[in-house]
Amino acid sequence: MAAEEEVLGTVYDSRLVRRLIGYLSPYKLQVAVAMTAIMLKAAADVLGPYLMMTAIDKYLAASAGKSQTFFDRFLSSNPMVGVAQVGGLYLALLLLGFLFEFTQTYLMLWTGQKVMFDLRSQIYRHLQRMDVSFFDHNPVGRLVTRVTTDVDALNDLFASGVVSIVEDVFVLAAILGIMLHKNWRLALIAFIVFPAIIVATQFFRKAVRDGYRRIRVAIAHINSFLQEHISGIVPLQLFNRERKSYEEFEAVNAQHMEAFKDTIFAYALYYPIVELLSSIAIASVLWFGGHMVLASITTIGVLVAFMQYAQRFFRPIQDLSEKLNILQSAMAASERVFKLLDTEPEIQSPEIEKEPLGPGRIEFDNVWFAYRRVPAETDGEAVPEEEWDWVLRGVSFTIEPGETVAIVGHTGAGKTTLISLLLRFYDVQKGAVRIDGVDVREMNLQKLRRRCGVVLQDPFLFSGTIADNIKLGSQHVTREAVELAAEEVNVADFINSLPNGFDSPLQERGNTLSTGQKQLVSFARALAHNPSLLILDEATSSVDTETESRVREALTRLVEGRTSLIIAHRLSTIQRANKIVVMHKGKVREMGTHQELLAARGVYWKLYRLQYKEQELGVASETAAFASPEPSAD
Repeated sequence: MAAEEEVLGTVYDSRLVRRLIGYLSPYKLQVAVAMTAIMLKAAADVLGPYLMMTAIDKYLAASAGKSQTFFDRFLSSNPMVGVAQVGGLYLALLLLGFLFEFTQTYLMLWTGQKVMFDLRSQIYRHLQRMDVSFFDHNPVGRLVTRVTTDVDALNDLFASGVVSIVEDVFVLAAILGIMLHKNWRLALIAFIVFPAIIVATQFFRKAVRDGYRRIRVAIAHINSFLQEHISGIVPLQLFNRERKSYEEFEAVNAQHMEAFKDTIFAYALYYPIVELLSSIAIASVLWFGGHMVLASITTIGVLVAFMQYAQRFFRPIQDLSEKLNILQSAMAASERVFKLLDTEPEIQSPEIEKEPLGPGRIEFDNVWFAYRRVPAETDGEAVPEEEWDWVLRGVSFTIEPGETVAIVGHTGAGKTTLISLLLRFYDVQKGAVRIDGVDVREMNLQKLRRRCGVVLQDPFLFSGTIADNIKLGSQHVTREAVELAAEEVNVADFINSLPNGFDSPLQERGNTLSTGQKQLVSFARALAHNPSLLILDEATSSVDTETESRVREALTRLVEGRTSLIIAHRLSTIQRANKIVVMHKGKVREMGTHQELLAARGVYWKLYRLQYKEQELGVASETAAFASPEPSAD
């Protein structure tokens, strides 16, 4: 994650800029008004010294009346009236400048927030479309950074970066034109320090650029460290690693502080240098301009105006150097954001969709699947199939409508992978998964997954009420269906015992509930959506014995009238299944009922003996120990 944050990008990329401008299209009117206000504000700022020059040369200087400016024709020849007119115009320019600055600031900040809203919404919609394999290879922290930090960088560009750059360029051009027009000799004297400022600005930009890069990397490290160590706070405290963890955080935090200190040093050095150079320019203008006034080559008004213009000329240069860093950061951020948006999901609904019309017969037909290929593809040549890391190898079995099928096997046998292929989180490499003869790759993804109700081993609950977590935003699930589902899975009595019942709020991931309670809520969620296919993936492996007995009671009602696929380590939950499929090293090794598989004395029989026979012996020995009389004290 941190390595990707190091990418700086170019200062200007026309391709990225065109895409960014596209997000301004819905707000063209606001942008046009803001840009007009920017130019008018710049004009008002530039005209201030010009008005002062007019007042001095026309009314206040010893050579009064020799002024030759644009405003002469509109001003009175009476000095008292004329000075009042100039003062009124100057005040009007200040008020107009305030109005124009308010307009452009409000509109650009408003537009920036709108663009942020649109862009974040687009990224989130895009992330929801991505297939599961995409999240296997992209850390959550990196994706969160795309939606937050990178979009914020683009907001800085729209809200202040572009505006300031346009205004600064316009002000510089206007001042340069006026100064050259009024007295080109004084203009050249004022610009004599300009090369030195350019050199200082280049060094400043490089230092700040490197500092910002190190700051971004340090922030990425801090976020990653905090996410990992706060999530793992329990083992951290159990093994007394608080001091060690704090020392590690201090080192990461110090990197961020040092990067910021270097940036602060660059700012602290650059701005005084520019102020010093601009002061030298003003002093030079005063020195040479004073001689010109004494020699009657120029006027006092022109000299005063030049000194003010010189002060204002170098201020936009300071702003431009900083805004170019904002532009550069925005280019890098936009490159990362657009790279994400341009990544298309590998698994999508087909253009021509087929709809299963039968009762819901599920068939795994010679299914082969590998999550990754070993070694990776090189030079465009595909790796031979015999070198693929196969998870499933030629798996074939059927699930008839209304049938309850259980899948058992050792860890890594490929049980959960079967569900992922059925729900099309991944696509098979060979073979097919069909529903009523229709390949799932030919079905609409939403319609396919709407058929299924899934309860996973690790239940996930969102912030909100219990009713919201059972309904999960589905409009067709009524409150009555929510309460009925809770009754069916034996969790309604617990929910009703809470102060607000089904409207009781849950914290993040449902941390206020026990694991068993969260699992029962997940059961209610699956049932409330009334799926035609119920999938339970190790749904009872993390619950206690009492909760498991409640779940077994609920399972009898859950599977009634619907097709069910159950993956379980605890064989007690699947003994009544119509069919048990035994997986071993990616292959189907055995298939039959509980009694048939025990009689075959194969893999299932070994699993049963490991899980129950030794357990029964252990329980019997413990019972005998508790039943034996304690030795007498005598």
